[in-house]
Amino acid sequence: MSDSPASVTALKSATPTVAIAFGGGGARGLAHIHVIEAFNDLGIRPVAIAGSSIGAIMGAGMAAGLRGTEIREHVLATIGRRREVMNRIWSLRPTNLASAMAGGFRVGQFNLERLLKVFLPETIPADFSGLGIPLKVIATDYYGQSERIVESGDLYQALAASCALPAMFMPVRIDGRVMIDGGIYNPVPFDHLLGLADIVVGVDVVGGPEGDGETMPSRIDSLFGASQLMMQSIIAMKIKAHPPDILLRPEVSRFRVMDFLKAQDVLNASAGIRDQVRTALDAAFEAHARR
Repeated sequence: MSDSPASVTALKSATPTVAIAFGGGGARGLAHIHVIEAFNDLGIRPVAIAGSSIGAIMGAGMAAGLRGTEIREHVLATIGRRREVMNRIWSLRPTNLASAMAGGFRVGQFNLERLLKVFLPETIPADFSGLGIPLKVIATDYYGQSERIVESGDLYQALAASCALPAMFMPVRIDGRVMIDGGIYNPVPFDHLLGLADIVVGVDVVGGPEGDGETMPSRIDSLFGASQLMMQSIIAMKIKAHPPDILLRPEVSRFRVMDFLKAQDVLNASAGIRDQVRTALDAAFEAHARR
């Protein structure tokens, strides 16, 4: 089967619609850039996007009209450079004792909404209404023990809630409710796109523990590895109940959730997913054309 854009383009006569869900996984989610670039190369514009955690951020970029190459360039120019990261974090320091006492900047527990405004491209609008593609941002209602789908209002607040990894980032209040990382409840929210498009794509960057099977993991590796295993069990159950048309899994397991300074390494390791996107869409368009 051809992996060229032409083969997919030739099958567009039936005009199938596509929706895509970007999963959570911290720095591993930088692999989403390849998927966005592949969509751009193929001239495919999704009719709807959903995202959890880093996937919500990438989805916001795509929904705002940013091309994959633009997202890549921004990532490598910011979080891919240690000095630039430190300079931007330093800009968030409290300017006086009062703001420090009010919880403006705490080591180990950043105000993520402020952090996103410093790191994300200015072209990402402040409100959902400024997006060109409908976006569903997934957060977890901590006390409600449920997921929350945010589709309108303050975009940065929603993104911060979706990315609020416990112990690392402060929870975010939305409508008086305490929200934490959306990937905890729904790691790859493709289920919220079913029925909205002819072809639904899910991109799983959760990964899983890697090793020789004998070496004892460190405490931190055990903690994050256990989280990966629990999220994979959630994904497996959702796939069994209502699978997406396409599920993509970039090679990112060897990276840790906060390996953002290894942005180029993540992109290099996951580059093969671009061809997988084209092949999978080829097959999906062919199947749709035969219906």
